[in-house]
Amino acid sequence: MCYKNEYQKRAHGEVEQIFRELLPEAGLHVREEQIRLCHEMLDALMKNEITLCDAGVGIGKTYAYLTACILMRKYSVLHSGYSGCDRRSVVVSTSSIALQKAIIEEYVPFLSDVLLKADLLQGELKAVVRKGKEHFVCDYRLAQRLEAVRDKNKNQAQMEALKSPLRHNFDLDSVHNLSGFDRRLVCVPKFCPRECPGKAGCRYQKYLDVSKKEEVFIQICNHNYLLADAMHRMNEYRPLLADYRALVVDEAHKLPEAASQMDGRSIGREDVQEISYFLNREHKSSEGKRLQDWFNTLSMEIRKDQAGMGDDIAGKENFYFPAKCRSSLEQVRGNLSLMLKRLAGNVPYWIFRRLEEMEELFGWFLKKDTRYVLFLQPDGRGDPVFMAVSREIPRFLHDSLWDRGFPSILTSGTLKAGNGFVRTRQMTGLEKKSRVRECVAESPFCYRENCLLYIPENLKATLKGSREEVEQLAGQIRDLVCSTFGHTLVLFTSYTLMGNVQQLLRDQIPFPMVQVWRNSQEEIARFKKMENAVLFAAGSCWEGVDFPGDMVSSLIIVKLPFAVPDPIHEAQREQYRSLESYIQNVVVPDMQKKLRQGFGRAIRTEQDTCVVSILDHRAAKKGKYRGDVLDALPKCQMAEKIDEVEDFIRSRKVERYYS
Repeated sequence: MCYKNEYQKRAHGEVEQIFRELLPEAGLHVREEQIRLCHEMLDALMKNEITLCDAGVGIGKTYAYLTACILMRKYSVLHSGYSGCDRRSVVVSTSSIALQKAIIEEYVPFLSDVLLKADLLQGELKAVVRKGKEHFVCDYRLAQRLEAVRDKNKNQAQMEALKSPLRHNFDLDSVHNLSGFDRRLVCVPKFCPRECPGKAGCRYQKYLDVSKKEEVFIQICNHNYLLADAMHRMNEYRPLLADYRALVVDEAHKLPEAASQMDGRSIGREDVQEISYFLNREHKSSEGKRLQDWFNTLSMEIRKDQAGMGDDIAGKENFYFPAKCRSSLEQVRGNLSLMLKRLAGNVPYWIFRRLEEMEELFGWFLKKDTRYVLFLQPDGRGDPVFMAVSREIPRFLHDSLWDRGFPSILTSGTLKAGNGFVRTRQMTGLEKKSRVRECVAESPFCYRENCLLYIPENLKATLKGSREEVEQLAGQIRDLVCSTFGHTLVLFTSYTLMGNVQQLLRDQIPFPMVQVWRNSQEEIARFKKMENAVLFAAGSCWEGVDFPGDMVSSLIIVKLPFAVPDPIHEAQREQYRSLESYIQNVVVPDMQKKLRQGFGRAIRTEQDTCVVSILDHRAAKKGKYRGDVLDALPKCQMAEKIDEVEDFIRSRKVERYYS
């Protein structure tokens, strides 16, 4: 065997040792699919390939890719011919702050300790979380903000958030009750002035110095920061991340969404308020006031036009800029152009650039720039936000990441759909890439034994938004909740439908009911403290929320999670010859991924048992999408009658479950 292959063999041998001996000795279970996953990841890293890894719930993919990265570094000098002084790091990109925190506070220290004790590491693993400037406080700007609100009648909780927490912790993500407006005013600015009076003691600069040290092996960031760094490199700007030799994208199903945010632009009321505030700080208050007046007048005209279109405020007409308002937009853009001429050289560049970007965006709307999907999106108050999303997201990802030639791991629990990885390859720019491998690691959980899939036999097709629809769903949910003695999570695809059903059930369910609206973490925490409550949720609760044990023994999926039509999906539809082709290649795979995400809330440990109910007639025996639904989910016991649900729960739960 040649020298190169011998070291590859030794690396894979250490995978076996780590997962079959060392980690079990430290309290973890041996999971065959996790071991196979790590081998696949290590192969991709050492052969300079890209691998798509669909990892089922409970696999332990984080330990798999961290171990693969450690062994890649250990053996890369001998296997791939890297220079002995090559100290480049690995980047781990995620979508959620919670996962970033878990990696740096739990996974990395634990794995480092285990491997050090076994003499498989020469030194402690060093990791750092990399985040954008907007995540950190600027002490100079904080002092200015505190002075500005000192004698104001400000919300007490928000005032307290500005005071003591930020003096001791400069990470804004860890501070509760800080208003979005305050956050934008006290964060490190996009462009720091060279003559900043706080430069010598700047906590952000000290953080950067530590982050860029050579001994840091793992840089952890979110997808937006990863892509911002990639854009810097494409444009030959100074990179944000230290140079890295390999990339891991966890929660990779979120990468295209992040790319659409990065390779696009948006301007709304809050952006205008922020720019106006900083103009005022530069003694340009009259310009700031004009800017707000122009935008407010334009917003009012757009809302007036939309209101005249009828009651369907969510109708697709409201996504598009109304032609009647074109002259007003032209006037605002013209005023902005004149303002830019007056302010050139008289305000900091970053403020000037924000105004330029606004003027450019309005220009795109006026000329209907075909490079972007242009639409309006209402903010929390219903005011329009001007949105521009690139039509070339896959190409952007290909050119900014995959074409750079480093090995990469993309992993998630929902990369695979009914047609395999076709949709994921398409969305991530890997459709025509040759050095891509695919891996599916099945969940270690025994769904056949521990999960019952219930799709009622008597579901009727009802008119969307009708009273009949609400009553049918409320009746099904009431029967299920009573059959499982609470312990229920009800997932909706519509907040309106959720509110209507919950209102009808208010006095019909003998268990505590909790309703989660947008970003209501307090309500989720309250539900977790209850013994047998019912949680009504939508939006973010479809993924990333953990309910282990008996907390959720009944998961109810009210409707199949098809994407709501919007301008971005309309643009995707234009790429297909027929509606049927678009549905099969885009709509159904996206629904299957979202369904798998929701289904993943049911079983979180090997001991969990749960009933998963789908109350959509399209999933019933003769339903149009039944085959697609069953293809997306693990093999489970099936039921059509409510008695079977109660029998299953009684056969799996102990007496204290009902107390």
